[in-house]
Amino acid sequence: MPERLSFFLIFFPVFLFALSFHESAHGWVALRFGDDTAKRLGRITLNPIPHIDLFGTILLPLLLFFTPGIRVPIGGWAKPVPIDPSNMKRPRQDSLWVALAGPLSNILLAVLSALCLRGLLLALPLLEDPLREIPWMGSALGVFLTAFEISVWINLGLALFNLIPFHPLDGGKVVLGLLPESWVPIYNRIASYGFLIIFVLFYLGAFRVLYVPVRYLAGILIPS
Repeated sequence: MPERLSFFLIFFPVFLFALSFHESAHGWVALRFGDDTAKRLGRITLNPIPHIDLFGTILLPLLLFFTPGIRVPIGGWAKPVPIDPSNMKRPRQDSLWVALAGPLSNILLAVLSALCLRGLLLALPLLEDPLREIPWMGSALGVFLTAFEISVWINLGLALFNLIPFHPLDGGKVVLGLLPESWVPIYNRIASYGFLIIFVLFYLGAFRVLYVPVRYLAGILIPS
């Protein structure tokens, strides 16, 4: 249990940063398309506090964390960044890119984390003397290596999880932007049950399926 707790103490700050980066990406892209709502409300920030959602940021990750067989939780979300599509030139189409910015930002973080991990591993031979002379340096290096590896898993998981095509996840807004106009009302009626659908999928263990592509992609990014 102490080992599991130590792992969680590294995991959760990395998870909060990934969510904050994700939500800030939504707000930043919305600003590029003419909507400054998120900026005015202070939501384009890496400070996790304004982004915390009780269920998506805390309860769901805890449930997944203690679900047997899951190495790293791969689901969760933050409080949605407020977006006003009426400020955009093409509200439905522009909102698609705002929604897609979140998962893409997590993929970017996964790649950057993998590069940092590889860089640290390459630098290990140069750090042999300091590691021997400074007792705490080995522990600190171990924390960084673990954090970067966890970051790859978390960000890949968040990207794929949030692309599930139901509200309130980003995938729902992406689908909405791709559909023909005549299909939008039908989709909105189905998607209004999105939260319930996500809960049922979680209860049935369907989220375990996401672990397969996450594990495959992490295997490519993380050096063996």
